Amino acid sequence: MKPRERRLPLLLALAGFVWTASARAYPEFQTWIVKNSGRSVNCAMCHAHPDGPDGTGYGQIGRLTSEEMERLNFARRAIEPGAEVQSPILNKFGNLIVSRLGMKKVLELKLDPSQLPDTLDPVSDLDRDGIPDAQELRDGTHPLKKEDGRPWRLFVNNAQRNLSPLLLTAAATAAGLYGLTRLLHGFACAARAERRETEDSGEP
Repeated sequence: MKPRERRLPLLLALAGFVWTASARAYPEFQTWIVKNSGRSVNCAMCHAHPDGPDGTGYGQIGRLTSEEMERLNFARRAIEPGAEVQSPILNKFGNLIVSRLGMKKVLELKLDPSQLPDTLDPVSDLDRDGIPDAQELRDGTHPLKKEDGRPWRLFVNNAQRNLSPLLLTAAATAAGLYGLTRLLHGFACAARAERRETEDSGEP
């Protein structure tokens, strides 16, 4: 058998494994996220449906149209990284993971889910809340929900993002208070001067 012919059964076997493994959520990742973050996290971290892909609800395999099945099968065949996948059973973050890593790497990471955040783009921030997607994965917060993040991280990131406006506002406030203080001081001085003039003139 030629080398090329020997590789074909292996590729078919791998494709079959990916086909069956892709039909369900990967509890290994969810278990690690919950343990690492101490938060309750469901399948909606990466999937379109919070209960995962099995079922007949929105974003589950039992309800997919033929066009959506084509997109699902394309994502299942994305063994290597770089493919622009749009699997209907995954959300934007889940599709980003498959596109960046490829299904082969995703399946390998099931053995050690703690490595998943380190494989993601360190600057990717899908919800633009200032917290990278990889960090949100570690924290157990949703990378697609701007309001869902560790409060302190959100505060620090928002403060850094709005530092210039905050400094300008603080400077304007300080200048306004200084001006008001000087104005009141001027009124007080004028009132005292008028009172002295009145006393000196002997007027009642």
